[in-house]
Amino acid sequence: MLILNKTAGVVFKTSKRKVHEFLQSFNFHPGTQFFHKIVLGIETSCDDTAAAVVDETGNVLGEAIHSQTQVHLKTGGIIPPVAQQLHRENIQRIVQEALSASRVSPGELSAIATTTKPGLALSLGVGLSFSLQLVDQLKKPFIPIHHMEAHALTIRLTNKVEFPFLVLLISGGHCLLALVQGVSDFLLLGKSLDIAPGDMLDKVARRLSLTKHPECSTMSGGKAIEHLAKQGNPFNFDIKPAMQRAKNCDFSFTGLQHIIDKIIMQKEKEEGVEKGHILSSAADIAATVQHTTACHIVKRTHRAILFCKQRDLLPQRNAVLVVSGGVASNLYIRRALEILTNATKCTLLCPPPRLCTDNGIMIAWNGIERLRAGLGILHDVEGIRYEPKCPLGVDISKEVEEAAIKVPRLKMKI
Repeated sequence: MLILNKTAGVVFKTSKRKVHEFLQSFNFHPGTQFFHKIVLGIETSCDDTAAAVVDETGNVLGEAIHSQTQVHLKTGGIIPPVAQQLHRENIQRIVQEALSASRVSPGELSAIATTTKPGLALSLGVGLSFSLQLVDQLKKPFIPIHHMEAHALTIRLTNKVEFPFLVLLISGGHCLLALVQGVSDFLLLGKSLDIAPGDMLDKVARRLSLTKHPECSTMSGGKAIEHLAKQGNPFNFDIKPAMQRAKNCDFSFTGLQHIIDKIIMQKEKEEGVEKGHILSSAADIAATVQHTTACHIVKRTHRAILFCKQRDLLPQRNAVLVVSGGVASNLYIRRALEILTNATKCTLLCPPPRLCTDNGIMIAWNGIERLRAGLGILHDVEGIRYEPKCPLGVDISKEVEEAAIKVPRLKMKI
């Protein structure tokens, strides 16, 4: 039995026989070492079962992913036990597909890297259990991965980016600003005080019943909002972004969600529409929530850039802002951030959309980065645990607030 902290629970144990049978389909010799670094990455932190094989030059040799999106759309959100069961049913197949596509036998792997924090406890447990069985059978090193660290470092797979750089991670489960000084060296500047932007957009989409909209029925909540917003007017409702007077880099999205809920209730009364039916003003509401979210994110990020330059933590010119996570694939929010980086003489970089959402490639690449730096490589996995909640880096958000930096107004013509 694995020794876990009280927040983690018990890891789902994968059958040793099943893993042995799985490995028998490949020709390998346990403990074999190769000069060329190759890492298998496994990701099960939320609702995607993903795996990938990446080498030290950044070549993606093989990848596979099983998305649970359509299942969770029907239930109106992610139900952890359902996500866990789907991970259990698919993880062996997904890892096998990634390895087969890579033409790399398990014995050729340098290490196995797996997301162990943060995320849904039940989901993390499936990936960790399966990985530990592989590690035991293959006699390979194990590299535990922080999910947000992986998102932050993905840009170094696709672009030549040197440390330090500023990263904005925005997704359905996370929202934070951090200065990346090294592979595992992060200064946390700010984070969401309540929910993540992707979660808020999903909740607004559900409240608007966008799964019943003919153009949005198969889209996730965030995608549905972005799609419908193109047809709406973002200025039909007068809403101010949250935390206007707070001189820090923290975020808040529940207030906006509550305001939008009230607007929807009022519009349902005005239009005589029952809850669960599509409002004629749905596009305007979608455009409003998207625009307000973009302005809030931009202002908090603007302060982070000014703080880092003031403290000489970033270069005065050509500093890099990396934006990643599922919400980073929203093109409207990206354009808003481009206005910011142009005004502050920074360079905006985003991974390709498919690498912004959860994937095995970023986990494998994070494993390569750690392997090259000699950081967090475990040859003894006894006592390893998953951590559903885990901060990223050293929190200096109080220093940011004490600096009380005023942010100049930007013209947000997106």
